Amino acid sequence: MDMQASGTLANDTGVRQARADFYERISGDNMTPLWEVLGALVPKSPRTPVAPALWRYDEVRGHVMEAGRLISAEEAERRVLVLENPALRGNSSITQSLYAGLQLILPGEVAPAHRHTQSALRLVLDGEGAYTAVDGERTTMRRGDFIITPSWTWHDHGNLGTEPVVWLDGLDIPTLRFFDAGFAEHGSQASQQTARPEGDALARYGHNMLPMDLQQAPSDPTKVFVYPFAQTREALEGIARTEPDAHVGHKLRYVNPATGASPMPTIGAFAQLLPAGFATRAYRSTDATVYVCLEGQGSAQVGEETYAFGPNDIFVVPSWHALRLQAEAQTILFSFSDRPMQQALGLWREEKMQ
Repeated sequence: MDMQASGTLANDTGVRQARADFYERISGDNMTPLWEVLGALVPKSPRTPVAPALWRYDEVRGHVMEAGRLISAEEAERRVLVLENPALRGNSSITQSLYAGLQLILPGEVAPAHRHTQSALRLVLDGEGAYTAVDGERTTMRRGDFIITPSWTWHDHGNLGTEPVVWLDGLDIPTLRFFDAGFAEHGSQASQQTARPEGDALARYGHNMLPMDLQQAPSDPTKVFVYPFAQTREALEGIARTEPDAHVGHKLRYVNPATGASPMPTIGAFAQLLPAGFATRAYRSTDATVYVCLEGQGSAQVGEETYAFGPNDIFVVPSWHALRLQAEAQTILFSFSDRPMQQALGLWREEKMQ
């Protein structure tokens, strides 16, 4: 090694040591150098910690039923098994911004009334005879129904039937935790007193008509708190008479009928139909998305992972991961994500790949 190279090496070693000493000193004042972390803070494309994952309902249903033998709905307040993303264990998160869990209510039980600033959706998966009550109105829960409890609305659940009922919960809990904006309140009674007959909200707001004095901003949650699966299927099968989109098949988004915006400002929800034998082209977007198979069966290629899915199976697609779907039979998928938040902030992107 020549003298110049030796001097350069010694100089580099000295610089590294001087920097290390400097970083240690400023750490005592709760400071750190941006240039050491800039690439991670401002990446060229999303670098999500979220991992692709699949929960097969037939495999996890037994755990849900066992929970029903171990703790009552009243004791638990909400008897739910949280679906934790394998890369986010301990955070009660299925994506960076969303929570998901499987809730069980047994015959004769009531999950007591409460309200919270977190917005929630329910997707009914299994069983009949349960209801959800939202701000004084009940709706009977039927498989595939998409039900909403908007932020700070009173809600409780009960099971008047003879069989267990399971649904998927989706909430914006991680988002509100990030903002430190979570509040909750318990009701004075386990069940709300009904103030309106079942179906009242759907009649007032869900038939392309609205009360004369209703004024809503795009950020206001919908007054329609149940989107029956029968109507969803009818709409999807209606548009399925046309050619499917190469990247999504036949796909619709749920909206607040008074504004055309998402039913909730923080969570978007979607339904799509894939004809038997149809395969989508690769598609990716910045909103990590939770999918549920309501009918049919097929496979999902998420990045480098491929999952076979059937009815009630749940899988998650992380941000900016390419998704390819293949339907063996006619398939209906429900999905939800934080797309409305990203769009409101001008952050949302998508890429339709060949």
